[in-house]
Amino acid sequence: MKTISPLQEERLKYQPKLPDSLSKGINNLELETGSATEAAGDKEQIKELFAKTYGNPVVTFKTTGNSKSSPVKNVGVILSGGQAPGGHNVIAGLFDALKQANKENKLYGFLGGPSGIIDGKYVEITKDFIDKYRNTGGFDIIGSGRTKLETEEQFKKSLEVCKKLNISAVVIIGGDDSNTNAALLAEWFVKNDAGIQVIGCPKTIDGDLKNEQIETSFGFDTATKTYAELIGNIQRDANSAKKYWHFIKIMGRSASHVALEAALQTQPNIVLISEEVEAKKMSLEQIVNSMCDVIVKRASMGKNFGIVIVPEGLIEFIPEMKTMISNLNDIMHDLEADTAYSNATSTRERFEIVADRLDDSNEKVFSSLPALIKSQLLMDRDPHGNVQVSRIETEKLLIEMIRTRLSELKQQGEYIGKFSDQAHFFGYEGRCAFPSNFDADYCYSLGFNAFALINFGLTGYLSCVKNLVKPASEWVAGGVPLTMMMNMEKRHGEMKPVIKKALIKLDGAVFKELEEHRDDWAMNDRYLFPGAIQYFGPSSVCDITTVTLQLENK
Repeated sequence: MKTISPLQEERLKYQPKLPDSLSKGINNLELETGSATEAAGDKEQIKELFAKTYGNPVVTFKTTGNSKSSPVKNVGVILSGGQAPGGHNVIAGLFDALKQANKENKLYGFLGGPSGIIDGKYVEITKDFIDKYRNTGGFDIIGSGRTKLETEEQFKKSLEVCKKLNISAVVIIGGDDSNTNAALLAEWFVKNDAGIQVIGCPKTIDGDLKNEQIETSFGFDTATKTYAELIGNIQRDANSAKKYWHFIKIMGRSASHVALEAALQTQPNIVLISEEVEAKKMSLEQIVNSMCDVIVKRASMGKNFGIVIVPEGLIEFIPEMKTMISNLNDIMHDLEADTAYSNATSTRERFEIVADRLDDSNEKVFSSLPALIKSQLLMDRDPHGNVQVSRIETEKLLIEMIRTRLSELKQQGEYIGKFSDQAHFFGYEGRCAFPSNFDADYCYSLGFNAFALINFGLTGYLSCVKNLVKPASEWVAGGVPLTMMMNMEKRHGEMKPVIKKALIKLDGAVFKELEEHRDDWAMNDRYLFPGAIQYFGPSSVCDITTVTLQLENK
């Protein structure tokens, strides 16, 4: 019986493409530096917190004809946070560059995420070991975790482990929070003369780790293409059966990049954008009414079917819901210690106790919600005592409210259609997919480039590969200081330095593309069917980038 699938067998043979500057050899690089940089916001506070690593320049690499020798270096690598397609290729690129620089170099993978470097759990990554994971999805090569690296004790333990393995650099592959921790660790190592560099790599399928220097985070390309395939399949089914409204919740808690990209690839009838809802201060009722307008108009055309895309984090962007959830977070700690609440014999009784404790305006919002959503709001809290918004079935909340509103309109003679619904949530389906050729190439380049940054003695940098809408040979490799991307934000009651999330720009080219076509898509079925990700064939199909990346780099 086979131990791997035919596709995996073929993907293991794929050789990712590199930018020309990196493909000439890791020891044939020259470093070009720009001018000093500043933080994205709260400059003085960030400068004070990162006194040793603040203000470093953006750097780029170019090929030189002179080959340099590279001293022996041991490097540690960490996978941090949620999975994203291409993580294995970052490690493969790092490994290949490291061995190309000096065959005596060693790469250690810390197991289970950041906790691995604290607890000293690791594996040496060898050629035989890494070759089984090239161009595959997932983070199973060494596992991932969400432990934060932010305390003195954690830093000291990390240093002890690095000294034991003679590690001189650590690469942290993660999202905004993980790379914030990378910046903190880099600063601590410099401040304490540890002699250990820290380099980050931009990972998140949510697409909110980007700026003028970082064009996209890895995994976004593969995940959105995977979701778009699924949405396209459902659209084909809807257009065949013509009897269901499909409500599809899709990954993206803090920003709607995934929903917007998936919509541009598939052209559904309705797509909600959290940032637009917040900017327009739309109430839940207004959202429902606007969706009902489309449903009613389509029904008058004999179309009792359609596709709706809902971003995962929508509920936190609706002003009255955001305020109510904040109030709920404040009272839940006391409620859980309240015997009347803990001894309540029915969910109805618990709902009444909660409603009684909420502020008047928030009580009205809470009481107006379906029982299913109320129950989800009262589920176990996250480690910080907050509502686990990702577990709230927003798509079902919208369905319930739309059903109620349509019933009212039917009684008033304003709706003559039939409303049948199907709910879906696409999340885990995209996080560990086989990386697209773009992500396979991009991730390999990010890892290879990370070692180039190490080789030049840099620390507190994020591996950066730009010019991504061009062929891979024309990509530009370099590095961005992590402090350049940071500002201060309130997290769990305290102001902390964090990498600034990139939200949808409502005046940007990507949102404007949706805005221009959404009315047409609502009434006329302009569905696109992207199909499965293609790995073999013409470059125009296999190496294509996301619509977002193309529009942002026009």
